Amino acid sequence: MHALRLAPSAARIAAVAAAAVAVALFPHLISNYHAYQLAFVGIYFIALLGLNILTGYSGQISLGHGAFMGLGAYTTAILTTHHGVRDLWTIPLGGLVAGGAGFLFGFPALRLAGVYLAVATFALPIALASLAKKFEGFTGGGGGLILNLPRAELGAHTSPSRWLYYVTWSIAAVLLLAAWLFVRGRTGRALRSVHASETAAAASGVNVAAFKTLAFGVSAFYAGVAGSLLAITVAYVNPDTFPISLSILLLTGVVVAGLGSLTGVVFGALFIEFVPLHAQSISKQAPSVVYGLVLIAILLVAPTGAAGVLGSAFRFLRGRFYSPTRPGRTPEPTKGGAR
Repeated sequence: MHALRLAPSAARIAAVAAAAVAVALFPHLISNYHAYQLAFVGIYFIALLGLNILTGYSGQISLGHGAFMGLGAYTTAILTTHHGVRDLWTIPLGGLVAGGAGFLFGFPALRLAGVYLAVATFALPIALASLAKKFEGFTGGGGGLILNLPRAELGAHTSPSRWLYYVTWSIAAVLLLAAWLFVRGRTGRALRSVHASETAAAASGVNVAAFKTLAFGVSAFYAGVAGSLLAITVAYVNPDTFPISLSILLLTGVVVAGLGSLTGVVFGALFIEFVPLHAQSISKQAPSVVYGLVLIAILLVAPTGAAGVLGSAFRFLRGRFYSPTRPGRTPEPTKGGAR
């Protein structure tokens, strides 16, 4: 029986190992262009991990996470162009700058919830664009900042596209593990209790204000790292790089992934990267209409997101292949049962 209990866990470990091998080998099976696209998927994956911590676990809605990505991107752009810092070393700094801004924003946001919080965060991308244009000496104003084209470093002999792919997904793997430990631990349990009922959480000794602010800071840190990677990938940053529509796309990606799920985030990232492109190829006049119809169809078919679909499939397979009884042994009949 003990071996049977371990079987589902062993299957999960095997699935994670297989996914890691696939991610490592996949760039050698595709073109440089597709590797470049999948680097963007990794960037959105990181941003969605953070946003899911905020929205899926603490229950706070943000329509301004594109601004935190912008802070990370501008941090990388300013440090590399004005101070000559190597782009890779600016990635954690971009995360820290955005995380600090998110933490500070979390304090006034404590008084807001639901739609009011969403409206408040909606103003963040607008404010970022205005500040970027005002401080032209640092940000390049409306013209933006041009970074050096990405190239393989650390002795790697590969194309820039594959290099970006490996850098992005290596960072994504580390941050996924960090997010998993974060939500599985004491902090994650506290955030879930705050999401369920702030009154009950406070009554049980949870510092609601501290944990809600922490969720904003951690989420913004992830967005900042994603923004830094985006700046390195496109080698250009200007106020229009992070429009309000990006923040809406990120929140949509979390819904597609499944609120409160880390495993479904990759599907949300794929949705953000590829669905708008295909929607524009279907209808150049109204790509947003096609995009909206696809989103509605997904929500109708899988209202719990990709995480719900994966969970149902896993439970089905576990019930099909892992019997609770030992092989070669029939369950004992209950009293009054058939002879």
